Amino acid sequence: MRTLAHVLLLLGCLAGMTSASSQGRYMETADYLRAVFPNAEPMPNTLWVTNELRRSAEAALGAGIASLRVRYWQHDGRTAWILDEIGKEQPITVGVVVEDDTASMVRVLEFRESRGWEVRYPFFTDQFNDARLNAKGEIDLQIDGITGATLSVNAVTRIVRLALFLYRYTGEASG
Repeated sequence: MRTLAHVLLLLGCLAGMTSASSQGRYMETADYLRAVFPNAEPMPNTLWVTNELRRSAEAALGAGIASLRVRYWQHDGRTAWILDEIGKEQPITVGVVVEDDTASMVRVLEFRESRGWEVRYPFFTDQFNDARLNAKGEIDLQIDGITGATLSVNAVTRIVRLALFLYRYTGEASG
């Protein structure tokens, strides 16, 4: 009986260590931007979130924009958006490249939750490559979830949708 208690205590400690070690900053903003724009200095921009933009986002995506401004970088029609979205309780910071109305290079830059950290791996984020918004404001690709990480999956999906929407809103989209 005593051995079983020790095993359970050890497993509990290991599970706690895994959760705690999954939180963190995986990539700095400057490193992400160098990866997105390897041979160029991107132009930083600020998109001020007006009431019109909030209403448009709510109508198109079914969700508003909480911040007063959104920072993004651009060079030759390629844009990089670094956005935050609440998973369960904490924000998840994600970088999304949008070019020609299509998402690519989705990376989790910082994860602050205790669960759902699996969304940071390429097996998940690469699903968003070539994603576009359809007429309903939804991603046009089937995104597979991760068992036990539903809220994190939903947060990353909302970020990609928002980046695609903002790209269109700024007039970067062709046509």
